[in-house]
Amino acid sequence: MAAYTPISTLTLRHLLFPLSLVLFEFATYIAHDMIQPGMLLVTGEFNVGPEWVSASLTAYLIGGIVLQWLLGPLSDKYGRRPILLFGVLFFILACAITPFVQSIEQFITLRFMQGISLCFIGAVGYAAVQEAFDETLSVRIMALMANVALLAPLAGPLAGAAFLDVSGWRNMFWLFALIAALAWFGLWRAMPETAGDRSASVSLASLGKGYLALARDRQVMSGSLAIGLVFIPILAWVALSPVILIHDAGLSRMQYALLQLPVFLAMIAGNLTLGRLSGRWPIEQPLRFGAWPILLGLGLALLCTLVNNQSYLWMTAGLSLYGFGAGLVNAGLYRLTLFASNAGKGSVAAMLGMVSILAFALGIELTKYGYFNGGNRLFSLINFACGLVWFALVTAFLRERQRRSTVITRVK
Repeated sequence: MAAYTPISTLTLRHLLFPLSLVLFEFATYIAHDMIQPGMLLVTGEFNVGPEWVSASLTAYLIGGIVLQWLLGPLSDKYGRRPILLFGVLFFILACAITPFVQSIEQFITLRFMQGISLCFIGAVGYAAVQEAFDETLSVRIMALMANVALLAPLAGPLAGAAFLDVSGWRNMFWLFALIAALAWFGLWRAMPETAGDRSASVSLASLGKGYLALARDRQVMSGSLAIGLVFIPILAWVALSPVILIHDAGLSRMQYALLQLPVFLAMIAGNLTLGRLSGRWPIEQPLRFGAWPILLGLGLALLCTLVNNQSYLWMTAGLSLYGFGAGLVNAGLYRLTLFASNAGKGSVAAMLGMVSILAFALGIELTKYGYFNGGNRLFSLINFACGLVWFALVTAFLRERQRRSTVITRVK
């Protein structure tokens, strides 16, 4: 296909594409966050222990890894549009089957199937947004998309708690399928085609060679791993807060839902701040600025739980400060990582997605182990360690970016 010219001025017609994509992303996220207040009902119905609560999110994230390696290159070859439209239909079907499960194993399997939808968002959808819009506009759009997506963990627990007062947890999945169907229609109407090179090879040998080259790219790998690490604390909180607050602290479902608000409102504030700064500051600057609230917030949570292992309120306060920083750094780091390599953006997005989601899944399991063996104290210690490693990776990432920029300048 002919080269696609990135959009530099946003109109309502252009806006329908990212809005439809984020509606699909919202559906995939709320499919987890709304069910969280009811996960103890799910485990109770199937006569299993509370450790299965976090298994739901782990299965979801593992599903988000399994096809990234293929979908990115496929969308480089055949185009982003048909691959993404198929992915939305796949998610709708997985949700429509879930109300009929009869065991926890079936439920977790379908959570895995639903999680595969994350592959289409990361390896196909995000790459299309970055290609469709120029740098300043794409960072702003990604920050705004992140805010809409954050409505899922923000409103999801509250909506889930209210939904469970009037209906059963199985009926939620019909709602998720309906939201995704609306997203599919919007994408079908508005998504542009930004890629498609039929001469590109998708043979296993070619894919292996391409991914090996990306794995050797220090900037791609450090950026991808950093994106994964910076979100482990928030995902661990999503996965384990029902156990921490409802099962162990004895709070009601509504009290649990209300304690999600400061964390996710702070992350939304970080995304809004990034949107305001985009185009005014160099794209690297929010990464440096965001490091302060990330490390201070995770440090506060650790310090307070070292003093009192049951201090879930102060832990929530620390995670809220961290959330502001995480919202501030995400969109810029994603853009810089995606364009750190000259390889096809579908392949780079796939590598980025695989590395970051693998970090998510391993991080959640590690924090799960920490909480069940050391309570809030060990949970917060692991989160703080993730923040420190993230800071080291971002520092290395920016240094490598500066080195490459200097080399290119000298060559010119």
